[in-house]
Amino acid sequence: MQPSPALFFDTINAFHKSAALKAAIDLELFSAIGDTPATAAELAGRCEASLRGVRILADYLVILGFLTKGGERYALTPDSAFFLVRNSPAYCGAAGEFLHAPAVADCFGDLAAAVRKGGTATTKHGTVSHENPVWEKFARAMGPMMIPCAFGAAALVDLPQDRDTRILDIAAGHGFYGITFAQMNPRAHLVALDWPAVVKVAQENACAAGLAARFSTIAGDAFSVGLGEDYDIVLVPNFLHHFSRAGCVAFLRRVHAALRPGGRIVIVEFVPDENRVTPPPAAGFALVMLATTPEGDAYTFAEYEQMLVESGFSSAICHPLPPTAQSAVIADRK
Repeated sequence: MQPSPALFFDTINAFHKSAALKAAIDLELFSAIGDTPATAAELAGRCEASLRGVRILADYLVILGFLTKGGERYALTPDSAFFLVRNSPAYCGAAGEFLHAPAVADCFGDLAAAVRKGGTATTKHGTVSHENPVWEKFARAMGPMMIPCAFGAAALVDLPQDRDTRILDIAAGHGFYGITFAQMNPRAHLVALDWPAVVKVAQENACAAGLAARFSTIAGDAFSVGLGEDYDIVLVPNFLHHFSRAGCVAFLRRVHAALRPGGRIVIVEFVPDENRVTPPPAAGFALVMLATTPEGDAYTFAEYEQMLVESGFSSAICHPLPPTAQSAVIADRK
């Protein structure tokens, strides 16, 4: 096989792809097509954009696989119809508000500096700061994408049905992990913990889900604020990857103390294989942590298991959560 520069050019120009997709979302191009294939001229009118601009963008989206083209008409693929039309219940276009927020995207501006340093080269704490407004943006934009993962995790845990139970959702953000557990367990009271501006989003979503009477909040830093006690379940979704191994162990010991005997911790994370290169979505998340945090990482299950043992937990099991790229690591308090 002859050497080819194709991978080089595809990768070095990859920002073209994300820019095109974001432009289409900003213009609501996918919603403008909807169920009926449309010409570039029709879409230009609906999107209030130039004919030339829409034609070039739509053709590029065909090349990427987001649209199909028959004659002069563009149509949605099944994935685009499901995830990128605004009135779809699975709409995830708003995720770009977080994923392309300057607080995140700027961390990749000088990745070589982060590699030299061994952590984010932007500010001292990168995105791991209560002062960073990106987390409220995350809570409002990313919630719908987490619902399938939340249902998968909740299906793995049985709570007692003959008594009231307590669930703590740490770094709750949008709150959908805890909300899903509470919806599946009608005698559960849910406590959501996050920074003050962020936990308000979880509260809004819990009230909208009809859980106001079984919902309360703790506002503050999960490493220092009082967690309460006697919880049956503590949820830790997408949180530990922000911190060093030592930081994770210190935090997990706090969680252990907050659980009742026999209680369980449910960690949801990107968990790569031991080789750290497969599966690609989980393994590749380590680069995000290098760019955006001082000491975060994508930890393997063996690493999580050891952290949990050091923190007093036992019987750790890793459960993949298809079709998502995440897994649930569940362990018992001894």
